[in-house]
Amino acid sequence: MKVVSLFSGCGGFDLGFIKAGYKVIWANDNNKNACRTYAHNISKDIVCDDIRNIKSEGIPNDFDVLIGGFPCQGFSVNNANRHVDDERNFLYREMLRVLRDKRPKFFVAENVKGLLSLGNGEVIKKIISDFSNLGYKVDYYLLNAKDYNVPQSRERVFIVGGLDKSVPSPKQPKIKPISTRQAIGWLSDVRCQDLAFLHKQHPVYNHVARTNVKDTFIARKHEVDQAVICDYLRANKTLSSRKIDDHFGYKDTAAHWFRKDKWGSLPSPEQWIMLKNLLRFDDTHDKVMTEVIEKEITFEQAKRISVWNKPSHTITATNPEIHPNKKRRLSVRECAILQSFPSTFIFCGSVTSMYRQVGNAVPPNLAYHIAKTIRRLL
Repeated sequence: MKVVSLFSGCGGFDLGFIKAGYKVIWANDNNKNACRTYAHNISKDIVCDDIRNIKSEGIPNDFDVLIGGFPCQGFSVNNANRHVDDERNFLYREMLRVLRDKRPKFFVAENVKGLLSLGNGEVIKKIISDFSNLGYKVDYYLLNAKDYNVPQSRERVFIVGGLDKSVPSPKQPKIKPISTRQAIGWLSDVRCQDLAFLHKQHPVYNHVARTNVKDTFIARKHEVDQAVICDYLRANKTLSSRKIDDHFGYKDTAAHWFRKDKWGSLPSPEQWIMLKNLLRFDDTHDKVMTEVIEKEITFEQAKRISVWNKPSHTITATNPEIHPNKKRRLSVRECAILQSFPSTFIFCGSVTSMYRQVGNAVPPNLAYHIAKTIRRLL
């Protein structure tokens, strides 16, 4: 059973298929450090280039499955500027091209949960339609890695298709979710260091971590009663919410400033000034709405500290969470373990690059269960 891998990254998706008995005959990514990692651990045959520069003739024929986690930055809900027209959103068309030209029996595409909500669901409909128009029976599933022997809560969308048959959702193994403590507790008091070392006769690689566990943010200096501000704005509302949205260049945002229920919100200091200039209200609440102060972020904010007694929060490609010991952030190795990479898998590049490679990867154990499902069909 042969696989071609696009947008391979460091190879998490590929590892799952290899574990299930497949052979990856061709792989591609455009990130140099990810390709170095892939070459060191999986195969030196990975092609390091933008897939848009590679003609279909340069990709082998006669393989069974095409896999790829096409870039997700344009789809992610963590991207404040995400937009339907983000050029990164169209890289899935490179998978379409390869499917059209090579006709493998199956394909699996992975992306973030935010793909489902972009464009009020129209984007996922378009993607499904495009794959279906190639003659594939297409489905998609929202899977959580913690249900597939991965010690991490990580929801991702998998778009799957077959030429002759559809691909069912992979069966969940009958095991309890693995907690963060069970997965990485043994490394809690092990000193982080650049070089590989032995711990209880077991080699440990990439146990390096950032130590910046404190940060600051800009917040309002005074407490604000949202109901009072809402009543004040409603009393001074001389334009419709739609016209206010048009002025700000937003969509369906202004309406939240005029609601006192759980869907209501406060304008930012900058928005308050713009709103004041537009609606011409007085200075009554300017002080509480516009004075700001720098505050220190606490560990509890935004789940910045990793949980210990249940699966980890989602491992991201940016700053990892703070370790429960509150002395450092999770190490690259700890993040890799929480992504279900094997202990012998070695990452290449700077610490920042390694964190990014780990966070962008498909958890190998989750990929393995998808690969097993397709293997039964093959």
